[in-house]
Amino acid sequence: MTSKTEWVAVDWGTSNVRAWGIAADGSHTFSSQSERGMGKIGRADYPAVLAELIGDNAPAGTDTVICGMAGARQGWLEAPYLDTPADLTRLAGGAVRPEGSGFAARILPGVSQRTVGHEDVMRGEETQLLGLLALRPGFEGTAILPGTHSKWVEIRDGRIVRFSTAMTGELYEILSQHSVLRHSFASGAIDGPEIEDGIAEGMRAGLDSPALATSLVFRTRAAALLAGKGADWCSGYLSGLLVGVEIGGHRDWLDGPGVPLIGSARFGRLYGAALKLIGFSGEPVDASDATIAGLIAARAQT
Repeated sequence: MTSKTEWVAVDWGTSNVRAWGIAADGSHTFSSQSERGMGKIGRADYPAVLAELIGDNAPAGTDTVICGMAGARQGWLEAPYLDTPADLTRLAGGAVRPEGSGFAARILPGVSQRTVGHEDVMRGEETQLLGLLALRPGFEGTAILPGTHSKWVEIRDGRIVRFSTAMTGELYEILSQHSVLRHSFASGAIDGPEIEDGIAEGMRAGLDSPALATSLVFRTRAAALLAGKGADWCSGYLSGLLVGVEIGGHRDWLDGPGVPLIGSARFGRLYGAALKLIGFSGEPVDASDATIAGLIAARAQT
């Protein structure tokens, strides 16, 4: 297997890191993962973690292309952001080369938006968007990358023109575990039979009235106290509400019937259902497929 590995693709996240061996024909020779993401290790730990991921599947000196948080200021070696409008076809030109890894490692840059009042940053998503262009050549329009920190990205002529981050997933975690709403989640399983009804009701409320988000959020608690709603309904309502608020607040970004949703199948279903309510169609794109396609495309740029 080692002899077949031409290079290694790596996606270094905050919590986890994944690596894939890539053969000359683009097939995978191995895959591995670790929970030693950027947030769990120090700068000096990166070479050892990378060596552990690759193991004996590739020899020393093998070309290794890395995206994600390894290039953050707190990561292995900072890869300066490319400013919008950022040309995805030249992403690899901004890569940096950390020393001492034993491999020919290159870390791809993130993208920043410096417009006053709309400052924003991304790391890792730009590679998935390059992958989207590889998987769907000629794509133009808005793509959504739902998750802990969802990204809305407008792409024109192979460039990231503008983007917006929504802390939807993190807000759900904070509100459900660390706010007064947590009491509404302590009465039973959050994945019970009423979760879908809660999602549907919250989603519609968020889509219809995103400006009332802070008031609608508190209904999670009030409905538990006054209407006997269980933890499953409350979980669904809060999740659907936050997704609805996110999409409702970005409705003017949507300019075509098909909207790529780069992420997990779960998020694809959730965001797809919300988009359908306002006349759009979500088109799921597996996050891993987009990442690998983006890393392959980035390597081909050099």
